[in-house]
Amino acid sequence: MPNEFKIAAISLDIKTADKSSNLKSLEDLLPSVDNDVDLIVLPELFSTGYTSSRDTLGFLAESNNGDTMAFIHDVSRRYNAAVTGSFLAKTGTAITNRAFFIEPGGDELYYDKRHLFSMSSEADLLTSGDRPMPVVRYRGWNLAIAVCYDLRFPVWCRNKGLEYDALIVVANWPDARKYAWSHLLIARAIENQAYVLGADRSGSDKFGCYDLMTEAYDYCGKKLETVPSPASAAVCRFVLDHNALDHWRRDFAAWRDADAFSVIM
Repeated sequence: MPNEFKIAAISLDIKTADKSSNLKSLEDLLPSVDNDVDLIVLPELFSTGYTSSRDTLGFLAESNNGDTMAFIHDVSRRYNAAVTGSFLAKTGTAITNRAFFIEPGGDELYYDKRHLFSMSSEADLLTSGDRPMPVVRYRGWNLAIAVCYDLRFPVWCRNKGLEYDALIVVANWPDARKYAWSHLLIARAIENQAYVLGADRSGSDKFGCYDLMTEAYDYCGKKLETVPSPASAAVCRFVLDHNALDHWRRDFAAWRDADAFSVIM
């Protein structure tokens, strides 16, 4: 099993409702990604951002076989890396905030955001997911995928029986709530004895400013070194160490004393 797992997180400056511009911006940033990464992480709704217009959401939403996912499959093949993030998806009349995990060989996994932000129009205009947070096995690592507001709910993110090694949270989290963002990432890392990466966007929209808040923490809640690309501050590299994770879980096995009960849908 590979010990190191290398991640490139791209804090895209998302242009609201401008899919072609966002895909072009991502394409321009991809040469700043090192060619040995295992996973490329994009922000929540990387291709469109969020709008409170029902008609615009309906126009922007796509199926899993649309142009956006075709583009992501191509990126995954070209860079021989998995790609994760979220996009506006349409299934019948329902529009969801859909996370994806696309592998170079074409394997794909999808998860519709469970916790919609009720203090905005998201909960009124989008449909909540009805499946548990997924865990995918990739290159010897077990990776859980969550979307933005999901981070606030520890039972949802619970690492039952050390099911995952790292939790990847894709987000549009404004810097007005930066204190909560950092401390929730730390809490999820400590309580779940797992790496946690919070991949945020950059730029601004009518909902707030996003000041390059992408961060990662180890299984003790200690901040991982952030290595920005020399070519672009929007691209950061993180390296996870499986041996160190295994040693910590063995030497401080708090996970064995976790409560067995949980909330199951």
